[in-house]
Amino acid sequence: MAAGVSCWGAALGAAVGFPLLLLVAAPYIRRFVAGGRCESAARLDGKAAVITGANTGIGKETARELARRGARVIIACRDTAKGEAAASEIRAETGNPQVVVKKLDLADTKSIREFADNFLAEEKELHILINNAGVMLCPYSKTADGFEMHLGVNHLGHFLLTFLLLERLKQSAPARIVNVSSLGHHGGRIRFHDLNGEKSYNRGLAYCHSKLANVLFTRELARRLQGTKVTANALHPGSVHTELVRHSLAMMWLWRIFSFFLKTPWEGAQTSVYCAVAEELESVTGQYFSDCRPAYVSSRGRDDETAKKLWNVSCELLGIQWD
Repeated sequence: MAAGVSCWGAALGAAVGFPLLLLVAAPYIRRFVAGGRCESAARLDGKAAVITGANTGIGKETARELARRGARVIIACRDTAKGEAAASEIRAETGNPQVVVKKLDLADTKSIREFADNFLAEEKELHILINNAGVMLCPYSKTADGFEMHLGVNHLGHFLLTFLLLERLKQSAPARIVNVSSLGHHGGRIRFHDLNGEKSYNRGLAYCHSKLANVLFTRELARRLQGTKVTANALHPGSVHTELVRHSLAMMWLWRIFSFFLKTPWEGAQTSVYCAVAEELESVTGQYFSDCRPAYVSSRGRDDETAKKLWNVSCELLGIQWD
């Protein structure tokens, strides 16, 4: 009997003690989850920035922070109604009237070219290009040009956009290109024999493949831009509570259940802001960051031959010459 009472007492103590322990530890857990913060106080008055997918999530928070620093911010997004709502909110909060929205559908090369033509006709300078937009865990589908959706939006769409805006970036130098990749690149590989996933498709791996493509694109782009005063860096924003997992019901539920252990969009935007504004990164290029500091890149992400081949294949798929 005494042993039974002892067991019940231990169980009761654990039931009471564990929640208390979590309550005490919660601020420390949150601090760890939040990760690094951009400490730079750099102003961006007179600077112009394009941020793709800035109508929501970390893109929106990145736009808010750059606007707060005085930049002219162009929100490039597919859903312009949502973009206008975001822009209005940011203008009101920051007092910066130079936050505008332009239509951009990264799943359609015609839309990308129209965006670039419109931008180049109306904007004389571009100092920061943040390739932020992306899709994740999509059921198998193709873009308007027949590319697998993750490859088309996350890699090829931004590849083409950067190509079309690069001369304006060079003219405005010093300038920066920031590519939002992911820790998921560690699980990716460039399957040249089946880039569009027509022989074999896994939505999770397709995302990882596209994020590896972001890292390799950044690496080769930085190499080609040496001496131009235009830098290119990639980053992992962290596990962030955003709409990115909307294509997976299971992930949406997991994100809700474990939201305490995920970054907020503001926290997730910190490394993007850091790569865009930090003074100490003015001449740093071809690197990969996480939590506002350099991070480890997978061996596949450091393969220069694969990076060069992906560059050439991307140009062929898009019908462009980029030497």
